[in-house]
Amino acid sequence: MVGQEQELSSVIDSDDLVEEADDDLDDVVDDEEDDDEEDLSSLEEEGEIAADYIEGLLDIADLDGDIDMDVEGDRAIVSVVGATLDELVGEDGEVLEALQELTRLAVHRKTGSRARLMLDVGGFRAKRRADLTELGRSVAAEVSRSGEPKKLRAMSPFERKIIHDAVALAGLRSESEGEEPNRRVVVFPVG
Repeated sequence: MVGQEQELSSVIDSDDLVEEADDDLDDVVDDEEDDDEEDLSSLEEEGEIAADYIEGLLDIADLDGDIDMDVEGDRAIVSVVGATLDELVGEDGEVLEALQELTRLAVHRKTGSRARLMLDVGGFRAKRRADLTELGRSVAAEVSRSGEPKKLRAMSPFERKIIHDAVALAGLRSESEGEEPNRRVVVFPVG
């Protein structure tokens, strides 16, 4: 056995192994950085395509609005801000949801990949997020007190996600049930 170890050590230089391992690790880190840069640039591209599309729609509808673009996590965010944008939001954000889907389709058509971008108009989604987070907290507190599950009204996927996150932060469990467009969140007590 000792003879074999000596033969191996004469064939393999341990410093070379360490250098090769370091080079391999550097390649992995470089690849991850390249992937992050590619992801960011593709999200920025999605945002630019979406902004151009929305700008065209604003022109057609003869509406004024400034467009802001951002990237949050793994999603491009396009926001339209202006004075008279209620018609782009609609009742309970229904028009905004439809506009977001059309914008995603326009991005998909140009890029060939499915976009997860989020569209906000006049701060509607930001305000809605805050309202739903508070609703999720209050329902979680009510369910904790009563020990009874509580079923909420039908919501969009965006709205349900916010409720699920708020309930989870409160230490409770929630599930979505039903079929679209009547899918709703049910909050369950601990246990």
